[in-house]
Amino acid sequence: MSENEKEVQLVEWMRDAHQKILTEISKVIVGQQEIVDQLLIALFAHGYSIIIGVPGLAKTLMINTLSHVLDLKFQRIQFTPDLMPSDITGTDIIEEDKTTGNREFRFVKGPVFANIILADEINRTPPKTQAALLQAMQEYAVTAGGKTYELKEPFFVLATQNPIEQEGTYPLPEAQLDRFMFSLNITYPQFHEEVEIIKNTTSAYVPDPQKVLKSKEVLDLQKVVRNIPVAEHLVELAVNISKMTRPSDKLAPEFIKNWIEWGAGPRASQYIILGAKANAIINGRYFVTTEDIFKVIKPVLRHRIITNFNAEADGVNVEGIIDKLMIEIEKLTK
Repeated sequence: MSENEKEVQLVEWMRDAHQKILTEISKVIVGQQEIVDQLLIALFAHGYSIIIGVPGLAKTLMINTLSHVLDLKFQRIQFTPDLMPSDITGTDIIEEDKTTGNREFRFVKGPVFANIILADEINRTPPKTQAALLQAMQEYAVTAGGKTYELKEPFFVLATQNPIEQEGTYPLPEAQLDRFMFSLNITYPQFHEEVEIIKNTTSAYVPDPQKVLKSKEVLDLQKVVRNIPVAEHLVELAVNISKMTRPSDKLAPEFIKNWIEWGAGPRASQYIILGAKANAIINGRYFVTTEDIFKVIKPVLRHRIITNFNAEADGVNVEGIIDKLMIEIEKLTK
C-alpha cells in the first residue's frame, strides 16, 4: 500500500472516529458541538485557539474532556497579575547530591510541558509573562539557564478571555492575537440544554468518557492535513477573502472601507486553507470543498479585523461585519 493510500485510509477512518469523539465528549458536555468541531480543526491544523466566553460555561471542563478523549496530557494555567514567566516554563533549582555533597542546577519543568495547555484568562497577566507562553507556541521549546528544552508534540494551546471584566487586564496586542488560528465565542446554552446540564450536575451521575485517539494518531492526522491537495481556485478564494477585509484593497466592499481600520494579513489566508483541509479530514474526506472554506471564515477573521470609529458610531460590531462580508464572498463563488 502506497503512502498516499494509507493517508486516504486514515482520513476515511477519521469519519467514524470524529463521531465517536463527539459521542464521548457529549457524556460530559451538553451541546457545544460546533465549538468542539472548531477545536478539532485547529488541533489537526497545528494551530491555536483563543476562546471568549463568560464564566461558568464549562470551558475548562470541555478542554479537559477533549484531552482525555484524545489521550493527551492536559495542564491548566491560571493567569494572574503576579504570574511570572518561570511559573509557566519552569525554573532551575539548586539540588545537592547526597552521595558526593556537590550542588548542581536541575531544571524543573513548568506546566507548559504538556500536550494541551489551557491558558485561563490570558489577558490578566502582564505582557512579559504572556510572551513566555507565546515563545513556546512559536518555537515548541523553552530556554532556561542557557539550555533549550523541546516541548513534546502534539502541542496545542487554548487561551481564554473573559469579555465582561476588562479592569486590570492586559489585552493581547493584535500582532500576538494573529498567532492564534481561531477566535471562538462560547455562548449561553439553549433552554433544553441548560435543563439537561442542571440534571446531570446535581445528581450522582459520574460520566466516564472513553479514549478514542492516541497522540500518535493525532500527529499522523496533522501530517495528513499538509498533504491534502487543494484546487487552485480555492487557494485564490482564500486570498481574495483576506484581501476583501483590507480597506485599501480594490476588492474591499464599501462597508469595509467605511468600518474597518485594519484588515487580515496573509496568515489569515494560510489558516483558511489549513482549517478547510482539517475540516475535510474530520468529515472523512481527502479533498477540500468551498463549504470547508466557509466553515472556518468566521473563527479565522474574528480577531484579525479592527473596526474604526465609524463602526462604533454606527453600532456595528465585528460579527455583523463578517456576516455582511460573507454575503459578498458567496458572490465570488457563483
